[in-house]
Amino acid sequence: MKAFVFPGQGAQFAGMGKDLYESNKLAHSMFEAANDILGFRITDIMFEGTDEDLRQTKVTQPAVFLHSVISCMTECGDFVPDMTAGHSLGEFSALVVAKAISFEDGLQLVLKRAMAMQKCCENNPSTMAAVLGLEDAMVEEICAKINGVVVPANYNCPGQLVISGANEAIDEACVLLKEAGAKRAIKLPVGGAFHSPLMEPARQELEVAIAATKYNAPICPVYQNVDALPHQSAEELKANSIAQLTSPVRWTKSVQNMVSDGATEFMEFGPGQVLRGLIRKIDKNVTTN
Repeated sequence: MKAFVFPGQGAQFAGMGKDLYESNKLAHSMFEAANDILGFRITDIMFEGTDEDLRQTKVTQPAVFLHSVISCMTECGDFVPDMTAGHSLGEFSALVVAKAISFEDGLQLVLKRAMAMQKCCENNPSTMAAVLGLEDAMVEEICAKINGVVVPANYNCPGQLVISGANEAIDEACVLLKEAGAKRAIKLPVGGAFHSPLMEPARQELEVAIAATKYNAPICPVYQNVDALPHQSAEELKANSIAQLTSPVRWTKSVQNMVSDGATEFMEFGPGQVLRGLIRKIDKNVTTN
């Protein structure tokens, strides 16, 4: 069985999507439609801009979403995957490919999500840190002891967990995690505490947009970040899309559950190959492309 997976923010690179735009009519038309929907030519920034240009809030998340969805649709056409999943932002790509939401609605939600998250970051300075070489339970235990907001945010693969929270709480956690035996506990160059309670204002803002968006029953199960389980109910997909911003990304468990449910081949669509690397660390027996 084939699982289609989609990366999140951070996978972007200068020039992404240009080859698709120039060589494929469907890709060309989808990129141009995106320019119209967004109200600015995101393609100019994606194809000709610098890495710094791509880090603009209104650009980063829509750019990764566009590259992911368009590369999948041009490469696979009408092929129906057996299941889909996406890491954080990538979940919206997964929802579009599974036909739970339209391409146009997905793009608008991703832009809304990006802008709401940016506003949240500006109003409440916070950060994230990568923790390597500790059991998840130990990281969870240390985070729970700290007097301040710091929580597990991304369960990426065994031995790699990203924590999220207030700046001081993250600093304290990094010290304690290293003392507990972490190989590394390093702050990441991000603008805020994604997938933590500090994203609550953004979650509320996104909830209004998602509530007004039509969700359909998908053509295949979508394994969602909040619980790592397969969902085929439009109502459940919608509720989990809202909860995602303040909940951890349970990527390790999502991949394990997809494998348990029959996935033998994972195909990553979008910029980079980050998910392929994580999946190989989660289960060495599956094929990744």
